[in-house]
Amino acid sequence: MNWSLYQLEAFVLSVRHGSFSAAARKLGRAQSRISTAISNLEADLGFELFDRSARLPVLTRYGEDMYLEAQAVLDQCQRLESRAMTLASGQEIALTVALDEAVPINAFESLFEKVSIKYPLLKLTIINGSQDDISSWVDEGKADMGILFLAEELPNSLEFMSIGQFKQSLIVSPNHPLAQYPAPKIKLLNQYRQLVIRDRIGNSQAKALSANHWYIDSYYYMTALVIRGVGWALVPEHIANSEWYTGDIIELSTEYIPTPLLVEIGIVNRRDKAYGPVMEWIFLEIESMFRTNE
Repeated sequence: MNWSLYQLEAFVLSVRHGSFSAAARKLGRAQSRISTAISNLEADLGFELFDRSARLPVLTRYGEDMYLEAQAVLDQCQRLESRAMTLASGQEIALTVALDEAVPINAFESLFEKVSIKYPLLKLTIINGSQDDISSWVDEGKADMGILFLAEELPNSLEFMSIGQFKQSLIVSPNHPLAQYPAPKIKLLNQYRQLVIRDRIGNSQAKALSANHWYIDSYYYMTALVIRGVGWALVPEHIANSEWYTGDIIELSTEYIPTPLLVEIGIVNRRDKAYGPVMEWIFLEIESMFRTNE
């Protein structure tokens, strides 16, 4: 087979943007060039990727399979190219790390202390924000890597690597009606307002268990409202156990909650920006840190 990366790119962009003309605009090429590239790819593969009977091309069953494979090939090529560029340029002299405000602070304080010793000349910038802040900053190039709780579908340009999971705790104010029930069932929880985590613009959110619910983009603001008696919430265990909230909230049993009570934490970076030596070291340190704590 003699297919080319250009043909795969034309194919993937046509699917992603919905038409050959949109892919042509993205690549800065004539539409005829895109159509020809895809036709040649189909001829080489021996089957049609698109059904062209409608106004806009629609993927065939074989096309759906090939789309996933083509994306994987292009992603790998992008990683290879960016890795080569990083190796040629040498070690990073500056690095910006974006931290989800809800991650356990004490764990990462020790990490950054190690970074200061290992790379004394590194210009490190640490910025904090909500979940969607982190992914946006990395996607826009404002941060080189992000550490966040995953609660959203990330852009295609980003890659998420899981490093661990945290249990969630059910919290209420001591003055909330639920406080008198050590292990509330779903039917009882449904009678009261739930505060649910979600990204800022509403693209994704955690599953609500109560029909009466509010969406909030910060675990800490959720907890502040729980203290006020506004509702109950599921938050990462380390937040519920924080000494900041001693006496202000109580933790109830989650034994009657059927939904998975784990929230995933991981590292996010751009697919087209390979890890340099410093980022690679940080990633391995974080992996080791969470593996030790399991």
